[in-house]
Amino acid sequence: MTYVDGFVVAVPTANRQRYIDHAEVGLDLFKEFGASRMVEGWGDDVPRGEVNDLYGAVQAKDDETVLFSWVEYPDKPTRDAVGERMMSDPRVAAMGEMPFDGKRMIYGGFDLLHEAGTGGDCGYIDGVVLPVPQDQKEAYRAFAQTSATAFLDHGATRVVDTFGDEVPDGKITDFRRAAKVQDGETVAFGWIEWPSKQVRDAAWEKLMSDERLSGSGDRPFDGKRMMFGAFVPVVDR
Repeated sequence: MTYVDGFVVAVPTANRQRYIDHAEVGLDLFKEFGASRMVEGWGDDVPRGEVNDLYGAVQAKDDETVLFSWVEYPDKPTRDAVGERMMSDPRVAAMGEMPFDGKRMIYGGFDLLHEAGTGGDCGYIDGVVLPVPQDQKEAYRAFAQTSATAFLDHGATRVVDTFGDEVPDGKITDFRRAAKVQDGETVAFGWIEWPSKQVRDAAWEKLMSDERLSGSGDRPFDGKRMMFGAFVPVVDR
């Protein structure tokens, strides 16, 4: 995997199974056209933030659940070709109306920055979106590498961090507005895969005292504008 399309979506909670069914049909087409993996994470533990959060990112309503999703590709040219075919294939139009408000979906294309772990059964996901100064890309990569080692040591199976490449402005919502991006910054999108929620919860208790995450060194981003949450994978293949 060298390229990722990342998404955050607000879905009416009552439409959970409709959304899963819709995503499964879309996944068949993504895979046919060249994508290597697609994951849909249903919000389980998505906290409210003081500055921003994933609810506000998609203007989620009280009766909606936030989803954190991504599509993996072997390279950017494959991603671009998949996008063109998805736009023109009549089977996409035949999928019918989306079971959510697509105008509030935020999405973008991201270059792989760092990947660690071999993966496996993914039973739980931590997702993160944050603004990072463009000139701090290598510092953020180093931070991601150190953090990934800590996560893997405490039971995670895979950690992926990506850096904004094509992050479009939206009419209602978008990644840039969600992360309150300032001049000279881009959006980073990443996730941690765990075998289960139980493993993840036990790990976080230890991670809070792990010096690799709790050290006093300056982080190459504004943590107050970082958005995150925990998700249950409802589509993954």
